[in-house]
Amino acid sequence: QVQLVESGGGSEQAGGSLRLSCVASGYVVSKYCMAWFRQSPGKEREKVAGIDIASRTSYADSVKGRFTISHDNAKNTLVLQMNGLTPEDTGMYYCAGSTEFVCYAANYNYWGQGTQVTVSS
Repeated sequence: QVQLVESGGGSEQAGGSLRLSCVASGYVVSKYCMAWFRQSPGKEREKVAGIDIASRTSYADSVKGRFTISHDNAKNTLVLQMNGLTPEDTGMYYCAGSTEFVCYAANYNYWGQGTQVTVSS
């Protein structure tokens, strides 16, 4: 049974940093496409960052240059380092895992419960 458990969310002031972690069980984070999504109030869920099995990364324009997605293989964990936070980054952040290797149009079958990020100005 696959489980993805996020942690690291919280409240932060604009300009600050947070580091989100997603610990996987029953699933190897470096073996398939994985991503971080966020659901912000009044907005559709969006994919903010993705990573493939070769650790190639992709980012939404809104977070490029500020967020970094990576694998921590020793801990079987997906990480999202978020710097330069703005109030627009406020939302529920979800870790998602696929069973695919080509990430461009991957379907994400596994989801965590989410971790809340709140950024104040």
